[in-house]
Formats: sequence, C-alpha cells, structure tokens
Amino acid sequence: MVDTKEKVQYMDLGLIDYKKAWDLQEKYLKGIIDIKMANRHLEKKDQKKSPHYLLFCEHPPVITLGRSGNMENLLFNEAFLAERGVQFYKNNRGGDVTFHGPEQIVGYPILDLDSFFTDIHKYMRFLEEIIIRTIAEYGIIGDRLDGATGVWIDKGISGKERKICAMGVKCSRWVTMHGFALNVNTDLNYFNLINPCGFIDKGVTSMEKELGKSINLVDVKQKILYHFKNLFEAELV
Repeated sequence: MVDTKEKVQYMDLGLIDYKKAWDLQEKYLKGIIDIKMANRHLEKKDQKKSPHYLLFCEHPPVITLGRSGNMENLLFNEAFLAERGVQFYKNNRGGDVTFHGPEQIVGYPILDLDSFFTDIHKYMRFLEEIIIRTIAEYGIIGDRLDGATGVWIDKGISGKERKICAMGVKCSRWVTMHGFALNVNTDLNYFNLINPCGFIDKGVTSMEKELGKSINLVDVKQKILYHFKNLFEAELV
C-alpha cells in the first residue's frame, strides 16, 4: 500500500527571539518557492517535492503588527515598551496587532498548499479547527466569530466574547508562513498594551484563566499535533 500522506518536518524551537524565528520561516519559505520555480522548467519525473515544516515555539514578550494593522491599536510607544522588556515588530502576516510571550504556544506551519489544497480560507478554517478540537479536550468550548479570524470563547454573548487563540498568516505562491498563537498560561496583562487584533469591545483569555489552573504545555502541544496530523492527513517526521 502506497503511503500518500504528506510528510511535515516538526521542530520545537523552545523559547526563541521573534526575529530569529521569523528569519527561519523566511528561509524555509524561500527554499520551497525556489524548488517550485525550478520545477516549472523540469519534466514531471525530474521535479523535486516540496518539503513542509511545522515549527512550535514560545517568544520573549513581543508585540507584532500585521501588514493591514493600525498603529493606533498599539496603545503605548516603542520606548515605553522597550523599558518594560517588550519588543515590537511590524511584519508581513495578515491581521492586526497581537502579543506573544512565554507560556503561549506559537505554531508556524510552512506548507506548500499545492500538496494539500489551494484554498487559503479552507486553510485558515483548518487551523481554527485544530485549536477548537484541542481545547475541547479540556472542556473549553471554542468557536469561530464572523469577520474575526481565530478561536473565541462565548461567541455571540455581547461583552463576554474573548479570544483564546490569535491567527495571522502569509501565503506566497501557495506557501504559508506565520500561523497561530494559543494562550495557555500566558500573562494576559500584556494585552493591556494593545487593542488585541484591533478590537476594543472584545477580550482575551487563556486556558489557565478559563480552567482556573496551570496547564501542561507539553500535553497541549501533543494534542495540537494529533489534530494537525488528522486534519491535514499528514505524517510528522
């Protein structure tokens, strides 16, 4: 029987500087695109297969602003942030402003969607579904919110809607980068420095806050990987 599952190289980078992880993503993305461009001039039998990557990490405190983001959603200037040990970057992902920090699981899938499906909206829904299924194993009901990418708690309850997982991606020649950030035991006080994802009427939360106890990050990562493999019909190597 032929194994048709796409192989995805999984790496846990641990706690890593945001820019260092960003540069690594760019390196992998460029490598995949270079292969795809070279394949255009080769016969099918001579073409190379694109590699895929899934990076997990945590970042020291950092605020990032997506390419469509509004600087007004950064509530304090960069000097103020620097004094408090918070880095700031404008980047090339979709979405507005968000925070990354310790005890948050950040996932960066760098996938050639030509090997899966060429539908970025389906891709985003898959990322959301992975997190929805993961937190459901802890008894947390996550949902999608129309017009607001990510995973939310208490959808449709005005004044109570809160985001537990932010998402923002870049896709170039059907190769993805950036991804999701699930608040596990994240210090939510940092979100007071921004209007998270550009919203002023919605809050943020974490698994720890919802459950009233600290959650084991390793266990959450394993659950995310399980649902990633199932949804994308992939094999992690």
